Amino acid sequence: MARKNGGLRFQPSGGTRAAQVPVGKKQRLSVERLANDGRGIAFIDGRTWFVSGALPGEEVEARVLDARSKVIDARTERVFQASPERRAEPCVHARICGGCSIQHISHRDQLALKQRQLGEQLERLGGQQPEVWAEPLTGPEFAYRRRARIAVRWDARNKRLDVGFRAAASQDIVAISECPVLVEPLQPVLRALPALLGGLQAPRAIGHVELFQGTAIAMLVRHTQPLSEVDTARLQAFCSVHEAQLWLQGEGEPEPAGASQSLGYRLDAWNLELAYRPGDFVQVNAAVNAAMVAQALQWLAPQQDERVLDLFCGLGNFALPLALQAREVVAVEGVQAMVERAVQNARSNGLGNAHFYQTDLSNSLADASWAAGGFDAIVLDPPRDGALQVVRQMASLGAKRLVYVSCNPTTLARDSGELLQQGYRLKKAGILDMFPQTAHVEAMALFERS
Repeated sequence: MARKNGGLRFQPSGGTRAAQVPVGKKQRLSVERLANDGRGIAFIDGRTWFVSGALPGEEVEARVLDARSKVIDARTERVFQASPERRAEPCVHARICGGCSIQHISHRDQLALKQRQLGEQLERLGGQQPEVWAEPLTGPEFAYRRRARIAVRWDARNKRLDVGFRAAASQDIVAISECPVLVEPLQPVLRALPALLGGLQAPRAIGHVELFQGTAIAMLVRHTQPLSEVDTARLQAFCSVHEAQLWLQGEGEPEPAGASQSLGYRLDAWNLELAYRPGDFVQVNAAVNAAMVAQALQWLAPQQDERVLDLFCGLGNFALPLALQAREVVAVEGVQAMVERAVQNARSNGLGNAHFYQTDLSNSLADASWAAGGFDAIVLDPPRDGALQVVRQMASLGAKRLVYVSCNPTTLARDSGELLQQGYRLKKAGILDMFPQTAHVEAMALFERS
């Protein structure tokens, strides 16, 4: 089997079944090319190897993580001959932590890798390329992540609490003393967290911890058993020292420990503040999020007499800035709690022309009252599985301009093919570097309809 444009090729096995490759086996490999997810690709004995931490032209020793017939997943253990393109990873945990998979690649080459992935997917699944490629939308390469989930697990054999991030391709927990991609205000909390949790009366009651930085610092503690008054007091004292809010979550929704507390983030370019609660979806990269909103508004170019639709609106990340420029914004979200907070965000920012509705966007819009009257422009920001059902109904909404923000190039490409069938043309596209040091690709595309 072969694919064009340097895709994968699977070599014949010679007609005999090869022996299964055991997990943990070490193998010396010559890496030929780079996959779209940043792993090196090598071929040996009729099998295709995907090797994390390897670059084209390198000779490496790799350890097998998983083996499936002709495909082997592996991790670089040793580099015999390094590529001139390799850089030393800025983080000492990079080769074992599962958070950042491509720190060994320069930021310039990371962007090129993500751009290639988007272009190949649009061509292969959508059957088109944009008329104009936009420059990658970038922010800080490090110290960008304002939200992080910390894994916690009680080790019964050693009677200790493991605290850190999940290891690559494993459920093991890597103890982390600092994280270069985490924003600076969260670093002291991260460093002190293991000692705090390990010193609790019932450390095995902790499920995981999430850290947030917005208009305030916040720490959410997910617990699987009720916390004692002593342990709750210790958590509160810790947060007081770090000037952070404490939120607790048992079986229900996250709740502030003590008096109700305000938590949110700002969109300074529009003088807006959006409140949220731990557990709500917010973009982890504040700088790229602001640049993304600005670019979406620039591409969509809403006019003062226009009616604009925001699909998968969340807390109002696009809807509220749009409401400052358009006559009316209709914003739709599937989660009722998010709709309620978006309504409050519009009210607290003095925006009476943004109207929010709860709708399951995987269903038909024929009976949706908010869809009556049509729209001049649309922005949509769906989850990873895309927006195929909505996109199939897009022509009925009447919009001439549409901005699609995607966290998955595969579903963006698939949906763009459907938009092409409805008479839309792909005018612009580009990547959003929301997650530097990872192979995760976010993108934005502008479609126009005659």
